[in-house]
Amino acid sequence: MLRKSLRPRLLSGIAAIVLLGILSSAAAAFARTPVILSTDVGNEIDDQWAVAYMLANPQTFDVRAIISSHAPSLPDPSAHYTYLILRDEVENRLGMAVHPPLFEGSSVALKDNKTPILNPGVEFIIDTSKQFSEGSRLTILTIGAATDVASAILEDPTIVNRIRVVAMAFTSWPDGANEYNVANDVTAWQVILNSDVPVVIGSGNVCRADLSLGLDEARELVGNRGPIGEWLYAEFAMWYFHEVKPLRVNDFSKKWVIWDIITLAYVEGLTTQETYARPALSGAMQFEPGRKDESVTWITSVDSKRLWADFTAKLDAYQRTHRVPEFSLAGLLH
Repeated sequence: MLRKSLRPRLLSGIAAIVLLGILSSAAAAFARTPVILSTDVGNEIDDQWAVAYMLANPQTFDVRAIISSHAPSLPDPSAHYTYLILRDEVENRLGMAVHPPLFEGSSVALKDNKTPILNPGVEFIIDTSKQFSEGSRLTILTIGAATDVASAILEDPTIVNRIRVVAMAFTSWPDGANEYNVANDVTAWQVILNSDVPVVIGSGNVCRADLSLGLDEARELVGNRGPIGEWLYAEFAMWYFHEVKPLRVNDFSKKWVIWDIITLAYVEGLTTQETYARPALSGAMQFEPGRKDESVTWITSVDSKRLWADFTAKLDAYQRTHRVPEFSLAGLLH
């Protein structure tokens, strides 16, 4: 039997342990992931959805900056064009008077695998990474050409010990390396894969399988969800009628893909993934044998039901607590 004098101290110790466990669980529940996003927003409509989800979700994403990237489908200099689209979304569509810094990234691809293209966005990635370590990394979300991320690695090779890259890239494993974001700077992906930076890939085939929406599905999901939802649906509808639905054909069966949101789903813990031997990448965008002792993480599925439920819940919560400008279709068209 315990002596009476020991009981209070024992009970106090047990209470402290229980309290510490509760506090640790609460801290884990409210942990935020520090991220920098690199985006070719304006090239399609999926980046707009991804940016809105990320910025409406401060419970998960500690957004340090957003950097515009280039795409050949946009007016030159294309990273300046994407910067203007990005700024319009953040300040006008989301109504953020105070927001993370926005940077204009490179408008051209790397010319070789040794020479970085420096700009304020690249410098910000490097400087911000110095607050992190191998055990607590800064996440770089890459949903466009990877030029600026690769430039940061070339300029400061030690950054691979402080960051991880989560990207929408490539088409399928193990044969599908040819994909739009990769094609826009193949050299950048050669730099990334040849480095020791941890890499997570959300590929095109998984996006098609789990993140495709029809016109009616997009309308039901966000079309009646306040000004931001109305705007996101209008962007989707304009793209759908211009790029997806055949002209003069009464066929609405085809869907379009919200590709880039796969990177956010991964950070949210809404994906499954597998680990593969890290490949090299040829100039012709073919996977080649790489270093067997290194790996890449490959997303294999997205829990789209939970993702879209969280997406709409975060949009609703954001619009309840922020003054968001009313949406005008006339303003969008002009």
